Amino acid sequence: MSEGLVTVSYIASTILFILSLGGLSNPETSRRGNYYGIAGMAIAVLATVLGPKVTSVVPVIIAMLIGGSIGLTAAKRVQMTQMPELVALMHSLVGLAAVLIGFASYLDSSVHFTGVEKTIHEVEIYIGILIGAVTFSGSVIAFGKLSGKISGKPLLLPGRHMINLVGLLAVIWFCNLFLNVESGGAGMLFLIVMTAIALAFGVHMVMAIGGADMPVVVSMLNSYSGWAASATGFMLSNDLLIVTGALVGSSGAILSYIMCRAMNRNFFSVIAGGFGTSGGTVVATDGQPQGEVQPISAEETAELMRNASRIIIVPGYGMAVAQAQHTVFEITKTLRDRGIDVHFAIHPVAGRMPGHMNVLLAEAKVPYDIVAEMEEINEDFPETDLAMVIGANDIVNPAAQEDPNSPIAGMPVLEVWKAKTSIVMKRSMASGYAGVDNPLFYKENNRMLFGDAKKMLDEVLTALRAG
Repeated sequence: MSEGLVTVSYIASTILFILSLGGLSNPETSRRGNYYGIAGMAIAVLATVLGPKVTSVVPVIIAMLIGGSIGLTAAKRVQMTQMPELVALMHSLVGLAAVLIGFASYLDSSVHFTGVEKTIHEVEIYIGILIGAVTFSGSVIAFGKLSGKISGKPLLLPGRHMINLVGLLAVIWFCNLFLNVESGGAGMLFLIVMTAIALAFGVHMVMAIGGADMPVVVSMLNSYSGWAASATGFMLSNDLLIVTGALVGSSGAILSYIMCRAMNRNFFSVIAGGFGTSGGTVVATDGQPQGEVQPISAEETAELMRNASRIIIVPGYGMAVAQAQHTVFEITKTLRDRGIDVHFAIHPVAGRMPGHMNVLLAEAKVPYDIVAEMEEINEDFPETDLAMVIGANDIVNPAAQEDPNSPIAGMPVLEVWKAKTSIVMKRSMASGYAGVDNPLFYKENNRMLFGDAKKMLDEVLTALRAG
């Protein structure tokens, strides 16, 4: 394949990637967006493999078969509830690739640059390895937190900001040393030291971020992986990789901003860490329970549903863990067949990654037109007969509005307590990922349906169909 044809193929891939991002911005067009992305990547891979820069096709095909087999196996085996940690793990591989390519580019004896070109090339290598190392180690820690292998509680070291500052200054200092030595052992030593610092920074940065901020972390690492890919494109002189990485990096940064705004936090406060714990205890501001809860049975829940004219369902991570989304769909279908108006309210940071709840509901074939974002549906709660919360906690916590001293004060939340009746489904009275108590549980118009979400919803569905 000629260089000109490769260039045309890259342009076509870029257009398809842009169309893919546009499609993924809406659940109704997300499937089409995925098809655009698949087509764009297929064209890009074929153009690269068949292009003039690849002199031996066999090793590339072998590597593709190995990687493709691993990816296909993972896609088949991983449950939807494990998607957040899978995404974090994929980000780590992008970072690792940038690090390895950076070292390979530095050691490549066939590349000879002089003067300004040499400096630019070495800066590309240095920055590529730096971003890749931070992305790799940070994503590995995020994977550990999301999968429960590492506690969601933030690790706040004394003087952590000073540690980060010293690390940054060290990275800049070693960059200066690296650019002022001839290629060889000394330059490699500086790269290795910088890589070690970057790996440590990635670990420290994500360890300091609490569980409540993990959706922001996922989107942030997505942005980092994009910039790492873009840096790799510079090292390899691959225009498509530069553009694609920039698209992913910029879209991830925008998504991080949206997530932060949804939590009433700025990006730098998330990076600084400290918000969110592993949860598991009920904590009241005065050390005493805020009131008594009013339990409800599955049969009573079904009765309330039958007598309601408008119901809003708020899904959360508990629904994902119990894999109850299909039962939720059956309940929704049964209620709608009875002429009851049912809608879903989605908070931007519900679950463990952006769009987590939308993906689960789409998997269960819940109609897109009854799924609404927080801004669209929040004002409808006062006219709602029943608000059903399935495994959500912090995103429906009235303390965000009522308690200025709460750690989540000012965070936009779904105002389910304004409905005529609310039902919260939980296994226990444990606090959410932010580690703060939820006054919603003690509201006079709230009922608590305790138990596994899938089991209890199955009972609700049975009672609903029998009535």
